[in-house]
Amino acid sequence: MTPALTVIVPGFDVGPWVGEALASLRSQTFREWRAVLVDDASTDDTLEIFTRAAAQDERFSVIRHAERRGLAAARNTGLDAVDTPYLAFLDGDDRFTPTALERLLTVLDDTGSDFVVGAYVRLRPDETGAYAAGPVQPWVTAATHPERRRTSLEEHPAASGNIVAWSKVSRHDFWQRAGLRFPEGRLYEDQILAQRMYAAARAFDVIPDVVVEWRERADGSSITQHREVLPVLRDYLDGLRGGLEILDAAGHPAAVRARIELILTLDLPPLVTIARSHDDDAYRRALGVFIRELQGRGPDRAVSPEVSAAALW
Repeated sequence: MTPALTVIVPGFDVGPWVGEALASLRSQTFREWRAVLVDDASTDDTLEIFTRAAAQDERFSVIRHAERRGLAAARNTGLDAVDTPYLAFLDGDDRFTPTALERLLTVLDDTGSDFVVGAYVRLRPDETGAYAAGPVQPWVTAATHPERRRTSLEEHPAASGNIVAWSKVSRHDFWQRAGLRFPEGRLYEDQILAQRMYAAARAFDVIPDVVVEWRERADGSSITQHREVLPVLRDYLDGLRGGLEILDAAGHPAAVRARIELILTLDLPPLVTIARSHDDDAYRRALGVFIRELQGRGPDRAVSPEVSAAALW
């Protein structure tokens, strides 16, 4: 078998969940893939699970970082190992739906676009600790429904709201042509990378099919689940800010407006709630500065009273 697609699976201490991620790859209806498993110097049994998978299935290969370098660096390490026409990402604690790769690749083959974007749902724990998939959220629907082929940000600016790396299959030569890499040394690296993809694409596709189940860890061990921590907040706001700057520079005002409206309605309200009772004034000040920046852009949508008040921080 000559693989058509490389799936990059980064992982740091994802031992409790990565078995499900790899099983979701093995159960794909599309079989012509290879997977690069990148262990980012895990301290649990992640490397052991990766190594065992590679011993049992030649489609898996393992690369290990001697020191922890972060998710962006692990993804870039995987990118350096891609030698197939197509590439995709799957985080080590998430799951592909069974027909995800077949559906995404079929559309991309038909259209000749640079990449295709699918919908996703959250995996949340119930009271017993078992994970169950929720519904497709409104902002995901806005980005991926209805199906659109060979579209662009001019035609479909709401697509810019789908910023996660693992909801897409791309042509490898697109990444090479556009010089795409994940920005290392920061959190929320998807925010900037996704907007670079949309801005650089000659055309992309969107489909409403759920292709990934995205896990919200019950133990809260993912650092991005801790936006109450000031450095995490700053990285988050920098990611949002950086994405808007890329869309601005590329001349996509409708996509900028769509992103600002989504940030105002989705991203900021929970942060404002955290900030109200936060014990560090620097948290409120950082959030207030960002809100004022957005207000200065003249958003089309009315800002909620809570968010508007937070601009005074």
